[in-house]
Amino acid sequence: MTTNAPTHSSAVSDGTPRRLAGALGPGAIVFMVVAAAAPLTVIAGTVPLGIAAGNGAAYPASYIVCTVVLLFFAVGFTAMAKHLPGAGAFYTYITQGLGRHAGLGSAFLALLSYTAVQGAVYGYIGAAVNDFVTAHGGPELPWYVWALAVTAVVAILGYRHIDLSGKVLGVLLVCEVGIVLVIDAAVIVRGGGDEGFSTAAFHPAEFFSGAPGIARIFAIAGYIGFEATAVFRDEARDPGRTIPRATYLALLVIGGFYALSSWAMVSAWGDEGAVAVATENPEGMITETATRYVGAIAGDLVQIFLITSLFAALLSFHNVLSRYIFSLGNSAALPAGCGRSHVKHASPYIASVVQTASALVLIVASAVAGLDPVTEVFAWFAGVSSVGIVALMTLTSVAVLVYFGRTRVDRRAWNTVIAPLLGLVGLAGLLIMTVANLPLLVGGSSTLAAVIGVLLIGTFAGGAAVAVLRPHAARHDTAASQQIDTALPQHDTNDTIIDKEIAR
Repeated sequence: MTTNAPTHSSAVSDGTPRRLAGALGPGAIVFMVVAAAAPLTVIAGTVPLGIAAGNGAAYPASYIVCTVVLLFFAVGFTAMAKHLPGAGAFYTYITQGLGRHAGLGSAFLALLSYTAVQGAVYGYIGAAVNDFVTAHGGPELPWYVWALAVTAVVAILGYRHIDLSGKVLGVLLVCEVGIVLVIDAAVIVRGGGDEGFSTAAFHPAEFFSGAPGIARIFAIAGYIGFEATAVFRDEARDPGRTIPRATYLALLVIGGFYALSSWAMVSAWGDEGAVAVATENPEGMITETATRYVGAIAGDLVQIFLITSLFAALLSFHNVLSRYIFSLGNSAALPAGCGRSHVKHASPYIASVVQTASALVLIVASAVAGLDPVTEVFAWFAGVSSVGIVALMTLTSVAVLVYFGRTRVDRRAWNTVIAPLLGLVGLAGLLIMTVANLPLLVGGSSTLAAVIGVLLIGTFAGGAAVAVLRPHAARHDTAASQQIDTALPQHDTNDTIIDKEIAR
Protein backbone atom coordinates (compact mmCIF):
# COMPACT_ATOMS: atom_id res chain seq x y z
CA MET A 1 0.00 0.00 0.00
CA THR A 2 2.39 2.69 1.17
CA THR A 3 6.01 3.04 2.04
CA ASN A 4 7.50 5.47 4.49
CA ALA A 5 9.71 8.14 3.00
CA PRO A 6 11.11 11.42 4.26
CA THR A 7 8.70 14.22 3.66
CA HIS A 8 9.68 17.66 2.59
CA SER A 9 7.83 20.95 2.58
CA SER A 10 8.21 24.09 0.58
CA ALA A 11 7.52 27.67 1.36
CA VAL A 12 6.84 30.85 -0.50
CA SER A 13 8.12 34.26 0.50
CA ASP A 14 6.34 34.31 3.87
CA GLY A 15 8.08 31.11 4.94
CA THR A 16 4.81 29.19 5.18
CA PRO A 17 4.89 25.55 4.00
CA ARG A 18 2.63 25.22 0.95
CA ARG A 19 3.38 21.78 -0.42
CA LEU A 20 2.01 18.40 0.53
CA ALA A 21 4.18 15.33 0.80
CA GLY A 22 3.75 11.60 0.99
CA ALA A 23 4.77 8.29 -0.52
CA LEU A 24 1.42 6.90 -1.69
CA GLY A 25 1.58 4.13 -4.27
CA PRO A 26 -1.24 3.08 -6.64
CA GLY A 27 -2.67 0.68 -4.06
CA ALA A 28 -3.00 3.31 -1.34
CA ILE A 29 -4.62 5.82 -3.69
CA VAL A 30 -7.01 3.16 -4.98
CA PHE A 31 -7.98 2.45 -1.36
CA MET A 32 -8.78 6.16 -0.92
CA VAL A 33 -10.88 6.28 -4.06
CA VAL A 34 -12.71 2.97 -3.62
CA ALA A 35 -13.40 3.82 0.02
CA ALA A 36 -14.98 7.10 -1.11
CA ALA A 37 -17.19 5.09 -3.44
CA ALA A 38 -18.42 3.24 -0.31
CA PRO A 39 -18.89 -0.15 -2.02
CA LEU A 40 -20.99 -1.75 0.72
CA THR A 41 -23.19 1.33 0.93
CA VAL A 42 -23.74 1.13 -2.83
CA ILE A 43 -24.61 -2.58 -2.71
CA ALA A 44 -26.87 -2.11 0.32
CA GLY A 45 -28.56 1.14 -0.70
CA THR A 46 -28.17 2.04 -4.37
CA VAL A 47 -28.42 -1.40 -5.99
CA PRO A 48 -31.90 -2.22 -4.60
CA LEU A 49 -33.14 1.21 -5.73
CA GLY A 50 -31.68 0.67 -9.19
CA ILE A 51 -33.36 -2.71 -9.45
CA ALA A 52 -36.73 -1.46 -8.17
CA ALA A 53 -36.94 1.89 -9.99
CA GLY A 54 -34.66 1.20 -12.97
CA ASN A 55 -34.51 -1.74 -15.36
CA GLY A 56 -35.13 -4.56 -12.90
CA ALA A 57 -33.02 -7.71 -13.08
CA ALA A 58 -30.91 -6.22 -15.91
CA TYR A 59 -29.63 -3.44 -13.64
CA PRO A 60 -26.13 -4.99 -13.13
CA ALA A 61 -25.32 -4.25 -16.79
CA SER A 62 -25.62 -0.54 -15.99
CA TYR A 63 -22.31 -0.75 -14.14
CA ILE A 64 -20.61 -2.20 -17.20
CA VAL A 65 -21.91 0.68 -19.33
CA CYS A 66 -20.81 3.31 -16.80
CA THR A 67 -17.38 1.70 -16.41
CA VAL A 68 -16.81 1.75 -20.17
CA VAL A 69 -17.86 5.43 -20.43
CA LEU A 70 -15.59 6.43 -17.54
CA LEU A 71 -12.67 4.42 -18.93
CA PHE A 72 -12.95 6.48 -22.13
CA PHE A 73 -12.99 9.59 -19.96
CA ALA A 74 -9.97 8.37 -18.00
CA VAL A 75 -7.82 8.00 -21.13
CA GLY A 76 -7.80 11.74 -21.78
CA PHE A 77 -7.88 12.57 -18.07
CA THR A 78 -4.66 10.66 -17.34
CA ALA A 79 -2.97 11.81 -20.56
CA MET A 80 -3.49 15.42 -19.50
CA ALA A 81 -2.34 14.67 -15.95
CA LYS A 82 1.22 14.15 -17.20
CA HIS A 83 1.38 17.79 -18.30
CA LEU A 84 -0.14 19.44 -15.22
CA PRO A 85 1.83 19.92 -11.98
CA GLY A 86 -1.19 20.89 -9.89
CA ALA A 87 -3.31 18.64 -7.68
CA GLY A 88 -6.69 20.29 -8.23
CA ALA A 89 -8.29 17.52 -10.33
CA PHE A 90 -11.38 18.85 -12.14
CA TYR A 91 -10.50 22.43 -11.25
CA THR A 92 -6.97 22.25 -12.64
CA TYR A 93 -7.99 20.46 -15.84
CA ILE A 94 -10.86 22.79 -16.67
CA THR A 95 -8.71 25.85 -15.95
CA GLN A 96 -6.01 24.68 -18.34
CA GLY A 97 -8.48 23.71 -21.05
CA LEU A 98 -11.27 26.28 -20.81
CA GLY A 99 -9.70 29.18 -18.91
CA ARG A 100 -9.75 30.74 -15.46
CA HIS A 101 -13.43 31.67 -15.42
CA ALA A 102 -14.66 28.16 -16.18
CA GLY A 103 -11.91 26.73 -13.96
CA LEU A 104 -12.85 28.68 -10.86
CA GLY A 105 -16.53 28.11 -11.58
CA SER A 106 -15.87 24.36 -11.63
CA ALA A 107 -13.73 24.60 -8.47
CA PHE A 108 -16.57 26.11 -6.48
CA LEU A 109 -19.04 23.68 -8.04
CA ALA A 110 -16.78 20.81 -6.98
CA LEU A 111 -16.64 22.16 -3.42
CA LEU A 112 -20.43 22.33 -3.30
CA SER A 113 -20.88 18.88 -4.85
CA TYR A 114 -18.45 17.07 -2.56
CA THR A 115 -19.60 18.96 0.51
CA ALA A 116 -23.17 17.97 -0.36
CA VAL A 117 -22.35 14.28 -0.70
CA GLN A 118 -20.43 14.41 2.56
CA GLY A 119 -23.46 15.98 4.24
CA ALA A 120 -25.63 13.22 2.77
CA VAL A 121 -23.38 10.52 4.23
CA TYR A 122 -23.35 12.19 7.65
CA GLY A 123 -27.14 11.96 7.70
CA TYR A 124 -27.06 8.29 6.66
CA ILE A 125 -24.37 7.28 9.16
CA GLY A 126 -26.14 9.08 12.00
CA ALA A 127 -29.31 7.09 11.31
CA ALA A 128 -27.41 3.82 10.75
CA VAL A 129 -25.49 4.06 14.03
CA ASN A 130 -28.64 4.91 15.96
CA ASP A 131 -30.53 1.97 14.44
CA PHE A 132 -27.69 -0.42 15.24
CA VAL A 133 -27.33 0.80 18.84
CA THR A 134 -31.05 0.69 19.60
CA ALA A 135 -31.39 -2.75 17.98
CA HIS A 136 -28.84 -4.06 20.47
CA GLY A 137 -30.41 -2.50 23.55
CA GLY A 138 -28.56 0.80 23.57
CA PRO A 139 -30.02 4.27 24.12
CA GLU A 140 -31.86 6.02 21.33
CA LEU A 141 -30.21 9.34 20.52
CA PRO A 142 -30.87 11.90 17.78
CA TRP A 143 -29.04 11.09 14.54
CA TYR A 144 -27.03 14.29 14.68
CA VAL A 145 -25.40 13.29 17.99
CA TRP A 146 -23.80 10.30 16.30
CA ALA A 147 -22.98 12.39 13.23
CA LEU A 148 -21.15 14.94 15.37
CA ALA A 149 -19.18 12.19 17.10
CA VAL A 150 -18.10 10.79 13.73
CA THR A 151 -17.16 14.30 12.60
CA ALA A 152 -14.68 14.56 15.47
CA VAL A 153 -12.93 11.32 14.47
CA VAL A 154 -12.79 12.32 10.79
CA ALA A 155 -11.36 15.72 11.79
CA ILE A 156 -8.52 14.14 13.76
CA LEU A 157 -7.54 11.74 10.97
CA GLY A 158 -7.89 14.39 8.26
CA TYR A 159 -5.59 16.77 10.16
CA ARG A 160 -2.72 14.32 10.26
CA HIS A 161 -0.45 12.87 7.56
CA ILE A 162 -2.20 11.26 4.60
CA ASP A 163 -0.48 7.91 5.22
CA LEU A 164 -2.51 7.46 8.42
CA SER A 165 -5.81 7.92 6.57
CA GLY A 166 -4.59 5.49 3.92
CA LYS A 167 -3.93 2.78 6.52
CA VAL A 168 -7.29 3.30 8.26
CA LEU A 169 -9.17 3.22 4.96
CA GLY A 170 -7.30 0.10 3.89
CA VAL A 171 -8.50 -1.83 6.94
CA LEU A 172 -12.10 -0.63 6.66
CA LEU A 173 -12.23 -1.28 2.93
CA VAL A 174 -11.01 -4.87 3.30
CA CYS A 175 -13.78 -5.52 5.84
CA GLU A 176 -16.67 -4.14 3.78
CA VAL A 177 -15.53 -5.63 0.50
CA GLY A 178 -14.75 -8.92 2.20
CA ILE A 179 -18.24 -9.46 3.58
CA VAL A 180 -19.86 -8.71 0.21
CA LEU A 181 -17.49 -11.09 -1.59
CA VAL A 182 -18.37 -13.80 0.95
CA ILE A 183 -22.04 -13.30 0.12
CA ASP A 184 -21.27 -13.34 -3.61
CA ALA A 185 -19.31 -16.57 -3.23
CA ALA A 186 -22.10 -18.21 -1.23
CA VAL A 187 -24.67 -17.34 -3.90
CA ILE A 188 -22.40 -18.59 -6.71
CA VAL A 189 -21.49 -21.83 -4.92
CA ARG A 190 -25.18 -22.62 -4.38
CA GLY A 191 -25.96 -21.88 -8.01
CA GLY A 192 -28.13 -18.87 -7.26
CA GLY A 193 -31.75 -19.11 -6.17
CA ASP A 194 -34.47 -21.48 -7.34
CA GLU A 195 -34.23 -20.09 -10.89
CA GLY A 196 -30.44 -20.44 -11.09
CA PHE A 197 -28.17 -17.64 -12.24
CA SER A 198 -29.77 -14.56 -13.74
CA THR A 199 -29.18 -13.85 -17.44
CA ALA A 200 -31.30 -10.69 -17.73
CA ALA A 201 -28.24 -8.42 -17.79
CA PHE A 202 -27.02 -10.11 -20.96
CA HIS A 203 -30.17 -9.46 -23.00
CA PRO A 204 -30.46 -6.00 -24.67
CA ALA A 205 -34.26 -6.12 -24.56
CA GLU A 206 -34.17 -6.56 -20.79
CA PHE A 207 -31.50 -3.89 -20.40
CA PHE A 208 -33.64 -1.25 -22.13
CA SER A 209 -36.85 -2.26 -20.34
CA GLY A 210 -38.39 -0.33 -17.48
CA ALA A 211 -36.56 2.95 -16.81
CA PRO A 212 -32.98 2.48 -18.06
CA GLY A 213 -32.25 6.19 -17.58
CA ILE A 214 -32.97 5.95 -13.87
CA ALA A 215 -30.82 2.84 -13.68
CA ARG A 216 -27.87 4.69 -15.20
CA ILE A 217 -28.26 7.56 -12.73
CA PHE A 218 -28.16 5.24 -9.74
CA ALA A 219 -25.22 3.39 -11.25
CA ILE A 220 -23.07 6.47 -11.97
CA ALA A 221 -23.56 7.66 -8.38
CA GLY A 222 -21.43 4.72 -7.24
CA TYR A 223 -18.37 6.16 -8.99
CA ILE A 224 -18.39 9.57 -7.33
CA GLY A 225 -14.86 10.45 -6.29
CA PHE A 226 -12.93 8.14 -8.65
CA GLU A 227 -11.17 11.14 -10.25
CA ALA A 228 -9.69 11.96 -6.86
CA THR A 229 -6.65 9.93 -7.90
CA ALA A 230 -5.30 13.20 -9.37
CA VAL A 231 -6.02 15.13 -6.17
CA PHE A 232 -3.32 13.10 -4.40
CA ARG A 233 -0.66 13.86 -7.01
CA ASP A 234 1.63 15.78 -4.64
CA GLU A 235 1.50 12.90 -2.18
CA ALA A 236 2.09 10.13 -4.73
CA ARG A 237 5.40 8.26 -4.77
CA ASP A 238 5.79 8.53 -8.56
CA PRO A 239 3.02 10.82 -9.93
CA GLY A 240 3.72 10.20 -13.62
CA ARG A 241 3.05 6.49 -13.24
CA THR A 242 1.05 6.24 -10.03
CA ILE A 243 -1.89 8.47 -11.03
CA PRO A 244 -2.75 6.74 -14.36
CA ARG A 245 -2.37 3.28 -12.83
CA ALA A 246 -4.49 4.21 -9.83
CA THR A 247 -7.20 5.75 -12.01
CA TYR A 248 -7.61 2.73 -14.31
CA LEU A 249 -7.32 0.29 -11.41
CA ALA A 250 -9.91 2.16 -9.36
CA LEU A 251 -12.41 2.15 -12.23
CA LEU A 252 -11.94 -1.53 -12.97
CA VAL A 253 -12.15 -2.52 -9.30
CA ILE A 254 -15.23 -0.39 -8.65
CA GLY A 255 -17.05 -1.40 -11.83
CA GLY A 256 -16.19 -5.08 -11.56
CA PHE A 257 -17.18 -5.26 -7.90
CA TYR A 258 -20.52 -3.53 -8.47
CA ALA A 259 -21.40 -5.60 -11.55
CA LEU A 260 -20.52 -8.92 -9.87
CA SER A 261 -22.21 -8.16 -6.55
CA SER A 262 -25.41 -6.72 -8.03
CA TRP A 263 -25.67 -9.72 -10.39
CA ALA A 264 -25.19 -12.09 -7.42
CA MET A 265 -27.93 -10.23 -5.53
CA VAL A 266 -30.35 -10.65 -8.42
CA SER A 267 -29.38 -14.31 -8.84
CA ALA A 268 -29.96 -14.93 -5.15
CA TRP A 269 -33.66 -14.09 -5.49
CA GLY A 270 -34.41 -14.71 -9.15
CA ASP A 271 -35.34 -12.03 -11.70
CA GLU A 272 -38.89 -11.40 -10.49
CA GLY A 273 -38.08 -12.16 -6.86
CA ALA A 274 -35.23 -9.63 -6.82
CA VAL A 275 -37.52 -6.87 -8.10
CA ALA A 276 -40.12 -7.77 -5.47
CA VAL A 277 -37.64 -7.75 -2.57
CA ALA A 278 -35.97 -4.55 -3.80
CA THR A 279 -39.35 -2.85 -4.00
CA GLU A 280 -40.73 -4.05 -0.67
CA ASN A 281 -37.60 -3.87 1.48
CA PRO A 282 -34.75 -2.06 -0.31
CA GLU A 283 -32.83 -1.16 2.85
CA GLY A 284 -32.88 -4.75 4.11
CA MET A 285 -32.20 -6.61 0.86
CA ILE A 286 -28.47 -7.13 1.44
CA THR A 287 -29.04 -8.19 5.06
CA GLU A 288 -31.72 -10.70 4.05
CA THR A 289 -29.45 -12.05 1.32
CA ALA A 290 -26.56 -12.44 3.77
CA THR A 291 -28.74 -14.18 6.34
CA ARG A 292 -30.31 -16.50 3.76
CA TYR A 293 -27.08 -17.63 2.09
CA VAL A 294 -24.42 -17.26 4.80
CA GLY A 295 -26.16 -17.10 8.17
CA ALA A 296 -27.42 -14.75 10.88
CA ILE A 297 -23.91 -13.70 11.86
CA ALA A 298 -23.29 -12.45 8.32
CA GLY A 299 -26.44 -10.34 8.58
CA ASP A 300 -25.11 -8.70 11.75
CA LEU A 301 -21.70 -8.13 10.14
CA VAL A 302 -23.34 -6.41 7.20
CA GLN A 303 -24.91 -3.91 9.60
CA ILE A 304 -21.58 -3.25 11.30
CA PHE A 305 -19.59 -2.95 8.09
CA LEU A 306 -22.23 -0.67 6.59
CA ILE A 307 -21.37 1.82 9.32
CA THR A 308 -17.63 1.46 8.73
CA SER A 309 -18.26 1.81 4.98
CA LEU A 310 -20.01 5.12 5.55
CA PHE A 311 -17.18 6.24 7.83
CA ALA A 312 -14.59 5.34 5.20
CA ALA A 313 -16.51 7.37 2.62
CA LEU A 314 -16.61 10.37 4.95
CA LEU A 315 -12.87 10.22 5.59
CA SER A 316 -12.12 9.92 1.88
CA PHE A 317 -14.38 12.82 0.93
CA HIS A 318 -12.87 14.89 3.73
CA ASN A 319 -9.38 14.29 2.32
CA VAL A 320 -10.48 15.17 -1.21
CA LEU A 321 -12.29 18.33 -0.13
CA SER A 322 -9.44 19.58 2.04
CA ARG A 323 -7.09 19.21 -0.93
CA TYR A 324 -9.44 21.15 -3.18
CA ILE A 325 -9.51 23.92 -0.57
CA PHE A 326 -5.71 23.72 -0.23
CA SER A 327 -5.30 24.12 -4.00
CA LEU A 328 -7.67 27.09 -4.09
CA GLY A 329 -5.82 28.70 -1.17
CA ASN A 330 -2.57 28.49 -3.10
CA SER A 331 -4.23 29.95 -6.20
CA ALA A 332 -5.52 33.06 -4.35
CA ALA A 333 -9.13 32.03 -5.01
CA LEU A 334 -9.55 31.44 -1.28
CA PRO A 335 -7.64 33.04 1.62
CA ALA A 336 -3.92 32.21 1.52
CA GLY A 337 -4.10 30.49 4.90
CA CYS A 338 -6.08 27.66 3.32
CA GLY A 339 -2.99 26.80 1.27
CA ARG A 340 -0.71 26.10 4.20
CA SER A 341 0.62 22.64 4.92
CA HIS A 342 1.52 21.33 8.37
CA VAL A 343 5.24 21.39 9.17
CA LYS A 344 5.17 17.96 10.81
CA HIS A 345 2.36 16.10 9.05
CA ALA A 346 2.76 17.71 5.59
CA SER A 347 -1.04 17.82 5.49
CA PRO A 348 -3.43 20.61 4.45
CA TYR A 349 -4.31 21.17 8.09
CA ILE A 350 -6.04 24.55 7.80
CA ALA A 351 -8.06 23.36 4.80
CA SER A 352 -8.94 20.29 6.85
CA VAL A 353 -10.24 22.47 9.69
CA VAL A 354 -12.26 24.55 7.21
CA GLN A 355 -13.78 21.39 5.79
CA THR A 356 -14.68 20.15 9.27
CA ALA A 357 -16.38 23.47 9.97
CA SER A 358 -18.47 23.20 6.78
CA ALA A 359 -19.56 19.68 7.75
CA LEU A 360 -20.60 20.93 11.18
CA VAL A 361 -22.66 23.70 9.60
CA LEU A 362 -24.54 21.20 7.43
CA ILE A 363 -25.22 18.84 10.33
CA VAL A 364 -26.38 21.59 12.69
CA ALA A 365 -28.51 23.28 10.02
CA SER A 366 -30.18 19.97 9.13
CA ALA A 367 -30.83 19.22 12.80
CA VAL A 368 -32.32 22.67 13.46
CA ALA A 369 -34.53 22.34 10.37
CA GLY A 370 -35.75 18.97 11.65
CA LEU A 371 -34.86 17.12 8.45
CA ASP A 372 -35.11 13.35 8.31
CA PRO A 373 -31.55 11.97 8.08
CA VAL A 374 -32.31 9.52 5.24
CA THR A 375 -35.32 10.66 3.20
CA GLU A 376 -34.32 14.34 3.31
CA VAL A 377 -30.68 14.91 4.33
CA PHE A 378 -29.32 11.92 2.41
CA ALA A 379 -31.67 12.12 -0.59
CA TRP A 380 -31.55 15.89 -1.12
CA PHE A 381 -27.81 16.34 -0.65
CA ALA A 382 -27.05 13.30 -2.80
CA GLY A 383 -29.25 14.78 -5.54
CA VAL A 384 -27.20 17.98 -5.50
CA SER A 385 -23.97 16.01 -5.71
CA SER A 386 -25.08 13.71 -8.54
CA VAL A 387 -25.86 16.56 -10.91
CA GLY A 388 -22.76 18.55 -9.94
CA ILE A 389 -20.27 15.71 -10.35
CA VAL A 390 -21.60 14.53 -13.72
CA ALA A 391 -21.56 18.16 -14.95
CA LEU A 392 -17.93 18.50 -13.82
CA MET A 393 -16.88 15.32 -15.61
CA THR A 394 -18.59 16.55 -18.79
CA LEU A 395 -16.79 19.90 -18.58
CA THR A 396 -13.50 18.12 -17.95
CA SER A 397 -13.99 16.03 -21.10
CA VAL A 398 -14.44 19.22 -23.12
CA ALA A 399 -11.37 20.73 -21.44
CA VAL A 400 -9.23 17.72 -22.36
CA LEU A 401 -10.20 17.98 -26.03
CA VAL A 402 -9.59 21.73 -26.13
CA TYR A 403 -6.27 21.49 -24.27
CA PHE A 404 -4.72 18.92 -26.57
CA GLY A 405 -6.20 20.55 -29.66
CA ARG A 406 -4.60 23.85 -28.69
CA THR A 407 -1.23 22.76 -27.28
CA ARG A 408 -0.43 19.69 -29.44
CA VAL A 409 1.82 18.45 -26.62
CA ASP A 410 0.52 14.94 -27.24
CA ARG A 411 -0.35 13.85 -30.78
CA ARG A 412 -1.73 10.38 -29.99
CA ALA A 413 -5.18 10.40 -31.59
CA TRP A 414 -6.66 7.72 -29.32
CA ASN A 415 -5.50 9.37 -26.08
CA THR A 416 -6.28 12.97 -26.98
CA VAL A 417 -9.24 12.87 -29.39
CA ILE A 418 -11.05 9.58 -29.93
CA ALA A 419 -11.35 8.23 -26.38
CA PRO A 420 -12.06 11.66 -24.79
CA LEU A 421 -14.75 12.33 -27.42
CA LEU A 422 -16.42 8.98 -26.75
CA GLY A 423 -16.29 9.76 -23.03
CA LEU A 424 -17.83 13.18 -23.64
CA VAL A 425 -20.74 11.72 -25.60
CA GLY A 426 -21.43 9.17 -22.86
CA LEU A 427 -21.17 11.69 -20.03
CA ALA A 428 -23.32 14.25 -21.84
CA GLY A 429 -26.01 11.61 -22.17
CA LEU A 430 -25.75 10.78 -18.47
CA LEU A 431 -25.95 14.47 -17.57
CA ILE A 432 -29.12 14.95 -19.60
CA MET A 433 -30.72 11.92 -17.94
CA THR A 434 -29.65 13.11 -14.48
CA VAL A 435 -31.08 16.60 -14.94
CA ALA A 436 -34.31 15.26 -16.45
CA ASN A 437 -34.79 12.89 -13.51
CA LEU A 438 -33.60 15.23 -10.75
CA PRO A 439 -37.12 15.59 -9.26
CA LEU A 440 -37.17 11.82 -8.71
CA LEU A 441 -33.77 11.96 -6.99
CA VAL A 442 -35.07 14.51 -4.47
CA GLY A 443 -38.32 12.83 -3.55
CA GLY A 444 -40.49 13.89 -6.49
CA SER A 445 -40.45 17.62 -5.77
CA SER A 446 -40.12 19.75 -8.92
CA THR A 447 -39.77 22.86 -6.77
CA LEU A 448 -36.85 21.43 -4.81
CA ALA A 449 -35.25 20.24 -8.05
CA ALA A 450 -35.52 23.78 -9.44
CA VAL A 451 -33.94 25.22 -6.28
CA ILE A 452 -31.06 22.74 -6.57
CA GLY A 453 -30.56 23.67 -10.22
CA VAL A 454 -30.38 27.37 -9.37
CA LEU A 455 -27.96 26.62 -6.52
CA LEU A 456 -25.62 24.64 -8.79
CA ILE A 457 -25.66 27.24 -11.57
CA GLY A 458 -25.28 30.07 -9.07
CA THR A 459 -22.27 28.40 -7.46
CA PHE A 460 -20.56 27.98 -10.82
CA ALA A 461 -21.33 31.61 -11.68
CA GLY A 462 -19.97 32.69 -8.31
CA GLY A 463 -16.65 30.99 -9.04
CA ALA A 464 -16.50 32.69 -12.42
CA ALA A 465 -17.21 36.01 -10.68
CA VAL A 466 -14.21 35.44 -8.42
CA ALA A 467 -12.07 35.09 -11.55
CA VAL A 468 -13.32 38.50 -12.70
CA LEU A 469 -12.93 40.23 -9.34
CA ARG A 470 -9.53 38.68 -8.59
CA PRO A 471 -7.53 38.64 -11.84
CA HIS A 472 -4.51 37.11 -10.09
CA ALA A 473 -6.47 34.10 -8.87
CA ALA A 474 -6.09 30.62 -10.43
CA ARG A 475 -2.74 31.34 -12.04
CA HIS A 476 -0.76 29.11 -9.66
CA ASP A 477 -0.59 26.15 -12.04
CA THR A 478 2.35 27.75 -13.80
CA ALA A 479 4.22 30.58 -12.12
CA ALA A 480 3.23 29.82 -8.57
CA SER A 481 3.94 26.13 -8.95
CA GLN A 482 7.41 26.89 -10.23
CA GLN A 483 7.96 29.29 -7.35
CA ILE A 484 7.02 26.59 -4.88
CA ASP A 485 9.21 24.02 -6.61
CA THR A 486 12.27 26.28 -6.48
CA ALA A 487 11.76 26.70 -2.75
CA LEU A 488 12.07 22.95 -2.20
CA PRO A 489 15.13 21.71 -0.34
CA GLN A 490 17.35 20.22 -3.00
CA HIS A 491 17.37 16.52 -2.14
CA ASP A 492 18.23 13.97 -4.80
CA THR A 493 15.01 12.06 -4.44
CA ASN A 494 12.95 10.46 -7.17
CA ASP A 495 9.91 12.52 -6.18
CA THR A 496 11.79 15.80 -6.64
CA ILE A 497 13.24 14.78 -10.02
CA ILE A 498 9.89 13.58 -11.34
CA ASP A 499 8.07 16.68 -10.11
CA LYS A 500 10.57 18.92 -11.93
CA GLU A 501 10.30 16.95 -15.14
CA ILE A 502 6.50 17.16 -15.08
CA ALA A 503 6.61 20.87 -14.25
CA ARG A 504 8.72 21.46 -17.36
